[in-house]
Order: sequence, then structure tokens, then C-alpha cells
Amino acid sequence: MSVPADAPSGRHDRRDEYTHGHHDSVLRTHSWRTVENSAAYLVPHLREGLRVLDVGSGPGTITVDLARRVAPGEVVGVDASAGVVAKAAGLAASAGVDNVEFRVGDAYALEFPDASFDVVHAHQVLQHLARPVDALREWRRVLKPGGVVAARDVDYGGVIWSPASPVLTRWLELYHDVHAWNGGEADAGRRLHRWARSAGFADIASSGSVWVFASAAEREWWGGAWAERATESQFAAHAIESGHSTAEELRAIARGWRDWAADPDGWFLMPHGEIIARA
Repeated sequence: MSVPADAPSGRHDRRDEYTHGHHDSVLRTHSWRTVENSAAYLVPHLREGLRVLDVGSGPGTITVDLARRVAPGEVVGVDASAGVVAKAAGLAASAGVDNVEFRVGDAYALEFPDASFDVVHAHQVLQHLARPVDALREWRRVLKPGGVVAARDVDYGGVIWSPASPVLTRWLELYHDVHAWNGGEADAGRRLHRWARSAGFADIASSGSVWVFASAAEREWWGGAWAERATESQFAAHAIESGHSTAEELRAIARGWRDWAADPDGWFLMPHGEIIARA
């Protein structure tokens, strides 16, 4: 079986499944995200009255924030999970933001006419897709002339932490293996520009930014969430199902995350690639 040019490195079958799943430990970290900490590169391109599509909108925190910034413009969030869509709709209602709606949708086959949106935004989405170039082509289809696709993805190949931890080194190796088994690309950040160019975009501006977790509260939150993911989330199930890990090893990884979180010198950095691609 041949592998298409846009396939993630190392992939020979194409499960195209979401590595993280929607366990509470995953949604908890997603719910921290805002435009300021996760889409600052997009801010200069936002203005009142724009129509925005947020692909892979998850629990909706970024989506609702986008809606506030472009009001009275309309924002639509789409996600593959009906349960997560319902949670996002509840968030918008509780926040009193009424220029946003959430729908179940497919990143490869959006149920919108051509040239429907001024901005298509996707945060941490392309890394999970087996066909990122196909998705970008579809997002380009629904973009108005002069509009922008804005995408940001982590690059796990650049993740660094302190103090040194063989257990976290093993976690990172395992994360790459499981991500690839699911059809994704854990080092997506560095590939965004190339994927966008392959999708037909000629005007592409690339940038980068980082998340850093270092305070006691940040370590407890991030390390605790990953300790749970390591044993209770879909990531754990996939690690065992794929044969890349065992329940015993995953428990050790969870302890490693808790040890890191408890260390007053603990420090963790996640780099991200970003693109603004014009139709």
C-alpha cells in the first residue's frame, strides 16, 4: 500500500483516530485555552463583523473568545464529538455569548458552501489527522477570497523539561509511537508550512510560540492531567492496544509526571508552529 505525500512520517496504515480522546483529563487542559494563550498570532487578523469557522473546537473556550472579538460577526465551531459539542454550547450559553454556534462536523468534509468564512481557525487539529493536506484543501474551499486559514500545532520533537527524567523521556518516545499508530504526526508544528503549500496556499506566514509550565500551580495542573492521561484516557488504551506499552509501564509514567509536578525546580516547555495562510 502506497502512502500519500501528505501522510505523517512513519505511517503505513491510516487509523485517523484522535490520540487523546475526550477523557476529563484531556478536556481539563483544553478548557484552559484562550485566544491570548493559544492564538495570539491570529489577533492582528481579527476584527468586528468577521465570520469565523473554528475546526476541532473542543470544549469551546477559544471559540467563545473568538466570538467576543469579532462580534457582531458569527463564529461556528465544529467538532467530531457530539458530547464535546454539547459542552461547548453550554459554555457559550453560560457566558452569554450569542454570536456563536457549535455543530458536529468532519474536518475533511465541511457542510458549508464555498467561500463561506473570512477566517478558518484550527488549534491542535492537524497533528491528529492522517490527511492534513486534504483537510487544509477543504478549509481553503470554504474560505472567502482574501480570507485566512490560521493553524497552530505543537511540535513534540522540541519539547524540553527539567530536571532530567528517564521516565518522561520514555513518555515522549511512547507519545510519538502512539500518535503515529493513530495516523497523526506528533511533530506537526514544523510541517504546517509545507502542508499548507501542498494544499495550494501560496501566501503563507509562519511563526512560533511556546507554552511554559513552571509555577507550583502550573506543574500541579499539567503534571496531574498527564498522570491521569497516562493511565485513564484513550491514549492509555491505545498505548496498550498497539503493543507499545503495558499497564505497568503506564503507571510508572504517571508516577513520573507526579514526581515532576512535585519538584519545585520542575519546568516544561512545549513549542508550537503557527501559520497564517491566505486564499
